[in-house]
Amino acid sequence: MDEAQARTLLPVALAEARAGLAEGGIPIGAALYGPDGTLLGRGHNRRVQDGDPSLHAETAAFRAAGRLRAYRGTTMVTTLSPCWYCSGLVRQFGISRVVIGEATTFRGGHDWLAEHGVEIVLLDDRECVSLMRDFVTAHPALWNEDIGA
Repeated sequence: MDEAQARTLLPVALAEARAGLAEGGIPIGAALYGPDGTLLGRGHNRRVQDGDPSLHAETAAFRAAGRLRAYRGTTMVTTLSPCWYCSGLVRQFGISRVVIGEATTFRGGHDWLAEHGVEIVLLDDRECVSLMRDFVTAHPALWNEDIGA
């Protein structure tokens, strides 16, 4: 997938990140797309809102997609480089591609995913970077809790 095509998928994840921030949560959003580009599920980090440490954006999008026979050919789009937990989800279920809004504020497991055959498209999107930098500056303790620091 080229960068231009990947950028057409990012707005849904960005809208989810903004929704999470508006709810008082961590502004990370994700969306899972089928091999044909159909939106299967979308979600945002709800760790704060639901008091659930496992409810990351990628997990929320994955759950919203519902049960599929196979995930080969699907694309996970996320506003931030996926943490190890979410990277594990991608590997466990054979998601083929991850489009990442940015990895400037946090570099998760996407290099590991690439080493294991997952296609990675890193966009370095200014809005994604700005959203996270502003959040980390305003809520450093909450951010450190989210990343396990």
